Amino acid sequence: MNQQQGFTLLELLVAMAIFAIIGLAATAGLNAIIDQSTRANQSLNELNELQRAVRFLTTDLYQMHPRGVRDELGRGDEAALLADNQGDYLIRFSREGWRNPAGIPRSNIQRVQYRLEGTALVREYWPVLDHTLSLEPIKTELLNNVEDIKFEYLDYSDQWQNQWPPIQPGSAAEEWPRAVRLRLTLKNSGEIERLIEVAG
Repeated sequence: MNQQQGFTLLELLVAMAIFAIIGLAATAGLNAIIDQSTRANQSLNELNELQRAVRFLTTDLYQMHPRGVRDELGRGDEAALLADNQGDYLIRFSREGWRNPAGIPRSNIQRVQYRLEGTALVREYWPVLDHTLSLEPIKTELLNNVEDIKFEYLDYSDQWQNQWPPIQPGSAAEEWPRAVRLRLTLKNSGEIERLIEVAG
């Protein structure tokens, strides 16, 4: 007489418990991999954003141009470079090299400014160089999580100025700095410093 062999209830329960433990371990490992991938993608996006912002700043500052700006009545009232790290903007200046692939009749000099909106670094530019009534600047948000940003200006006496034009007694009275030093402090990346030579 043939006797059938099978698993006992206890053996089935032990096997199910082992499979459950393996499944939990696999799920935890998969979640850890997904979290690491998410953090890596976030860090990569932050790095790309930082590189883009620094590229904009470096290119703009290197191409600063000594062309002042006329007001709505055609008078040249605004200096080519204005910066005091206060007020509505951190720095405002004219820069050359504004590309014109469409061949629109306009200057290749552009008026730009940088400012902070909360913790966001914003770049703005005007479609025309001189002031026009009711013409608002075009805004691009470059970088988030900015804790602080400072610009310093090297005059021809080799002195660093906190604003331009400089106001310290005895400082050089040139209209143009030799270089600009940028200090950018980010929440996740710490302080970044760049020294940009100004085209003469």
